[in-house]
Amino acid sequence: MKKPTVSILIPCFNEEVFIEAVIQNILDQDFPQEEMEILFLDGMSTDKTAEIILQFAEKNPFIKLIPNPEKFVPQAMNLGIEQAQGEIIIRLDAHAAYPKQYISKLIFWLKKLPAENVGGIWNIQPRSNSTKAKAIARTLSHPVGVGNALYRMGISEPQEVDTVPFGCYPKAVFEKYGNYDIRLKRNQDIELNKRIKRKGGKIFLVPDVECTYFARDTFSALWKNNYANGKWVILTSWFTGTFDSLSIRHFVPLAFFVNVLLSILSFINIFLFNGSWIWGVFILPIIIYFLIISIFSMKLSLEEKNIGAFPYFIISFFTLHLSYGVGSFVGLFSIFKNKK
Repeated sequence: MKKPTVSILIPCFNEEVFIEAVIQNILDQDFPQEEMEILFLDGMSTDKTAEIILQFAEKNPFIKLIPNPEKFVPQAMNLGIEQAQGEIIIRLDAHAAYPKQYISKLIFWLKKLPAENVGGIWNIQPRSNSTKAKAIARTLSHPVGVGNALYRMGISEPQEVDTVPFGCYPKAVFEKYGNYDIRLKRNQDIELNKRIKRKGGKIFLVPDVECTYFARDTFSALWKNNYANGKWVILTSWFTGTFDSLSIRHFVPLAFFVNVLLSILSFINIFLFNGSWIWGVFILPIIIYFLIISIFSMKLSLEEKNIGAFPYFIISFFTLHLSYGVGSFVGLFSIFKNKK
């Protein structure tokens, strides 16, 4: 049997809703099936995820289900890398959709560019058709929401960057730079890419490769996800012993949350204890913040031709920033607690 050229690794856990569509996406790719293998690294799903994968594997022997008893993504990826037969490793996400040329274009750019990793643009879409879901999705691809994350906003030509979503690597990259850091429950892709960059490798974002990522569609889900991201921003820096494992934008929400706390204390001091108005210096940035997100929320509502979306945009921006900042604060507190 011919050895595959490409190994596609997909960590998954309880993806029953999305998994069938993802498999069909890959089967519909214009890349030859005889040159690929698809490894699903399942974190011991309790729904029908594994059952659906095995149904497809019966008809497509290049699809394999590999149990991941450790459950977390870095362990899944390392398990997949160890068992992968291909010379190229492509990581995909289980709750995303991929156009027909996705794999072939990634491989084209990996061979054309002097790159250790290439990735494409995220086209962030809502999981449902509600106004709330649409507002959350737009917020997650807007500069006010996510800063200078180019893969969320798009580019016009190939550009060297710090990180890309998912990724397409020569397998030799992992022998040269090391595998995923199993201490990191989040941010493991970012840390790996930063490690590659630190040691002289190059990461490229390419414009004509795009996948559709389905955003969370409730404020509680948005909070939970970004709280965990914020917490692991701090813990990633702690475990790796370096701040350049991440980018400046990852630490801005922590400063925002600290300012929110100072604003609350200032308000209490001024209006309840007749404190000096000099404390208002901490309240002013929050007023400016809400003015800014209100302006952009109105602009986005007009673009959506739905003025009723205005409050949903404001809540989406605030939830995104505050949850990330709270998570970072908790991460910082947990480090000091453990050191003590």
